[in-house]
Amino acid sequence: MKITNWTCAVVVTAWAGAATAAGPTFLSPVALVKGAAGIYVAESSAAQVAVFDVEKGAVATTLAMPGNPSGLALSADGKLLLVTIGEPKGLLAVVDTASGKTRRIAVGHTPTAVAISPDGRTAYVCNRFNNDVSVIDLLAAKETTKIAVLREPVACGLTPDGRWLYVANHLPVGRADQDYAGAAVTLIDTQANAVTATLPLPNGSTGLRGLCLSPDGAFVYVTHILARYQLPTTQLERGWMNTNALSVIDTASKAYVNSVLLDDVDLGAANPWGVTCTADGALLLVTHAGTHELSIIDRAALHEKLAKVAKGERVSQVSATAEDVPNDLSFLVGIRRRLALAGNGPRAVLAVDKQAYLAEYYADSLGVVNLDAETVHRPRSLPLGPAQELTQERLGDRNFNDAQMCFQHWQSCASCHPDGRADGLNWDLLNDGMGNPKQTKNMTLSCQTPPVMVTGIRDRAETAVRTGMRFIQFAVRPEEDLVAIDAYLRALQPVPSPYLDGNGLSKAAKRGRKVFEKANCAQCHPEPLFTDLKKYNVGLGLGRHQDTAFDTPTLAENWRTAPYLYDGRAATMKDVLTTFNKGDTHGRTSDLSEREIDDLTEYILSQ
Repeated sequence: MKITNWTCAVVVTAWAGAATAAGPTFLSPVALVKGAAGIYVAESSAAQVAVFDVEKGAVATTLAMPGNPSGLALSADGKLLLVTIGEPKGLLAVVDTASGKTRRIAVGHTPTAVAISPDGRTAYVCNRFNNDVSVIDLLAAKETTKIAVLREPVACGLTPDGRWLYVANHLPVGRADQDYAGAAVTLIDTQANAVTATLPLPNGSTGLRGLCLSPDGAFVYVTHILARYQLPTTQLERGWMNTNALSVIDTASKAYVNSVLLDDVDLGAANPWGVTCTADGALLLVTHAGTHELSIIDRAALHEKLAKVAKGERVSQVSATAEDVPNDLSFLVGIRRRLALAGNGPRAVLAVDKQAYLAEYYADSLGVVNLDAETVHRPRSLPLGPAQELTQERLGDRNFNDAQMCFQHWQSCASCHPDGRADGLNWDLLNDGMGNPKQTKNMTLSCQTPPVMVTGIRDRAETAVRTGMRFIQFAVRPEEDLVAIDAYLRALQPVPSPYLDGNGLSKAAKRGRKVFEKANCAQCHPEPLFTDLKKYNVGLGLGRHQDTAFDTPTLAENWRTAPYLYDGRAATMKDVLTTFNKGDTHGRTSDLSEREIDDLTEYILSQ
């Protein structure tokens, strides 16, 4: 194939990530792909892709990118490297692997993953915050269409014939106060460029991160958290809060098969992330970003066990039917090896021959594991750059994601607050009694907008960090660990809204700003924090909350925190302003026209 009008990519041969006057630069590897030159490593906080020489065990060179990379794919002939640039003004960088020259194609908001068709002509880019997939004609170097999916597409995979694209949606969509709340996988027909099916995962599925297909294309594997949000958070043992799962989809029937738990009976395997198969299909590999481990699963034995239990044959003390499997903490006993890694925060995993390579995010390293069952396993961690002194913010980020700080390692802070945000579920955290579940809150600006928690039960974020460690993680940690988390939370900044037009408000949002004043929304949500830091009883409480005063939430980043209200009953912001604002108790919206409501919604979602 031929693509013209290339521009040169900067090639850097010295270590990237050297300390600067502004402080250390971390690499944060997130994605891996194997090419003829070595392993390409997307370094998400260094605006570069490293080329790792496997034989020498060191970085050979780096390719400068036009922003921070988030995902990688390589054409079948190895001539094109596709790199998603995961920023609000997202790009797909198309790199000629022979010359190092690159071409930029505009895509959507925060592209996170990319797949390339077998013929190398078409790319599919997951635009996380536009909730869609860009279809890219690589010959013409342009986007041809967008396909709407569900919520925050973060991973994808094509069947070997290129006909079907499976997309993992990071979070649940819809109300959180119903009997079911769970994320799903979207199936796209690439001939029609249309969604043909939505495959819901079990109730409580959230935090989807990784997706891969078996080499023969027969199965799809998806990593995610399986939250037991229906239970009061009184204990962690036996997975009574968050469990960690691998879901299986059959591509022939295009149907969900089952979900197996990656935890052990008394030891969680928190925050599963990357997933891949060995080239021969014998092994299935899953990284655990929270516990810094790799699961090595006998794939044939896994499917044999799933097939037996589907027929009603007992395969463990717990699993006698297919419905038992997602609750069986012993299902993988005997068919899975679980290895502690040398690095911290493994994300992507790549299988090359009898080696597994892992992107160790917080260690700025490439993990290496020998997959040969007959050899002694001593996982190694090879540096991708010179060691950097951890800042308080970086240490806090690492601690926030570290499930080894939790009793029995079931979860980290990030299990319910992925990327410091919200998981889309209601939890009964016992902060204000039992039997009153409430929405998970976004942590952005939490330190700047006290009090915190839905009812303002904690005076400030720093207090909530410490009580959360005691009563959610069920652990006692040194104060310095928590001080670092404080620093991380203070540093969180709102991501620009996908509703913005360029760098500013759209025409509708500008009209909506005037409606915001007219409807008296600004009285409780004044700029710049969009909260007056006070509590009000606005008549939204139900049952035992009928007379409850709720903390006025900031509107910053509200576009990514649906569903809304304390119990998640409002699926959309428009529902907040209409269906759930009877009597104009939180803003005078009853006399607004339909257009004014739409404009007001646009303005609020632009924050």
